[in-house]
Amino acid sequence: GMSDMNGFQNERIKGGSMFAPQRILVPTDFSTYSENAIKHAMDIAKQNKSRIILLHVLDDGFTQCTAEYCIDDETYKTTLNKIINNASTKLKQEVQKITGYDDVEIEQELRRGVPSEEILKAQEENNIDLIVIASHGQTGILKNLIGSVASKITKRATCPVLLIRS
Repeated sequence: GMSDMNGFQNERIKGGSMFAPQRILVPTDFSTYSENAIKHAMDIAKQNKSRIILLHVLDDGFTQCTAEYCIDDETYKTTLNKIINNASTKLKQEVQKITGYDDVEIEQELRRGVPSEEILKAQEENNIDLIVIASHGQTGILKNLIGSVASKITKRATCPVLLIRS
């Protein structure tokens, strides 16, 4: 629960090394909240020589057919590629913003699907031993979205989850 995590955070601040994660998963939605979570993760990675896996999940909301219309295969593929390339560029830019951690290795991962499901799959597939995630995204509807993503991850992840409150 949250109380365990607070204990872990305090332990970490005191410089205790009881828990030394090797592979840290950091989901990002490119918000300033995520950037804040990345910074926390980088600090932990630097102390423990951990590797960072920076993950962005493309929400699978873009479909070829809606109730009203279908778009042709060509348009669908082109648009989807644009969406993927755009996200991939944003992920690279996110990594370029991170400075002062030359010794920390960062892997970039882009997935498509339901964010909480993909984050949990990424955790399993990458042998992640710590997830660092912002407790809130943007304001309004997105805030509720990342908030619910964070709470799903906290309930279902099989490794510790560090929630970063902005």
